[in-house]
Amino acid sequence: MDRLDAFEAMLQDIVRQSEMEREKMDALKAAGREKSATYRQYFASRMLHKQMLDLYQRYGLIGEKKVF
Repeated sequence: MDRLDAFEAMLQDIVRQSEMEREKMDALKAAGREKSATYRQYFASRMLHKQMLDLYQRYGLIGEKKVF
């Protein structure tokens, strides 16, 4: 796997993980569990992913984000 392929694979993993976390957060929110440790862990992880995607976008490595 060359460097570009590795980057593309990592980017897809970040997007998939973020989507999964959003779905889980929505379910927890619907159950009234926004203050749970699990919800907060998903929230922190999504913020990390958002920062990474914002940085990639700033440097022109990706176009507009499809997530968040």
